[in-house]
Amino acid sequence: MHILTATNICKSFDGTKVLNGISIEVTKGQVLAIIGPSGSGKSTLLRCVTQLETVDSGEITICGERLVKNGADGKAVYSDKAACSKIGLHIGLVFQNFNLFPHLSVMQNITEAPIRVLHRSKAEAEAAATELLKKMDLADKADAYPCQLSGGQQQRVSIARALAMNPDILFFDEPTSALDPELTGEILKVIRELAAEHMTMVVVTHEMKFARDVADYVVFMDNGTIIEQGNPEQLFGNTQNDRTKAFLSRFNEE
Repeated sequence: MHILTATNICKSFDGTKVLNGISIEVTKGQVLAIIGPSGSGKSTLLRCVTQLETVDSGEITICGERLVKNGADGKAVYSDKAACSKIGLHIGLVFQNFNLFPHLSVMQNITEAPIRVLHRSKAEAEAAATELLKKMDLADKADAYPCQLSGGQQQRVSIARALAMNPDILFFDEPTSALDPELTGEILKVIRELAAEHMTMVVVTHEMKFARDVADYVVFMDNGTIIEQGNPEQLFGNTQNDRTKAFLSRFNEE
């Protein structure tokens, strides 16, 4: 079953085309890694799929529900507000800069959305949050505030916050880019564990070893287009594209 289908996505900012006909599919339980140089459109693609940006044209379907399609004029037509909100509940998003509420405790950060959006009781939300904090090895941090945590701990809280909404698909936008190498390992370990549990994920990453070892499928983007895609063995071990080879050359030499 396809959890996500995005077809021929185009997006421009101030006349500059950032996404030029991007198409991806993600099946249930799959881990898709999106790699490429900075400015290639990777994060913009995630922002479009998660409704943080609107597309100019193209079609996006999530869990069988149509978010946007092309109208008769070839321009994007979105579903109504209620439908878009419902589709948004299928999605979890982990930002590169954590985006935790600084004035709320760890427990409050995780339970805020389940209580307000999903209308869960405080007790139910806190019980689920407690289990997630155990899973993230943060059981003793429920009453702490973001400023009292390391970057790696903050990012693990943000993952717990996303999981608290029980999403069908979890998106990571360069989740380790704000972390030093030692803390990066903490986050990649969590994502590996989620992959082992068959969590459906799309991960924009600069961590090539992670993409090679954990992803089921890899997409290489450059200048707003998909240059090459395939399974990790194909992309990292037998790429046929010169641009992909140049991008991966330093990684492959390590």
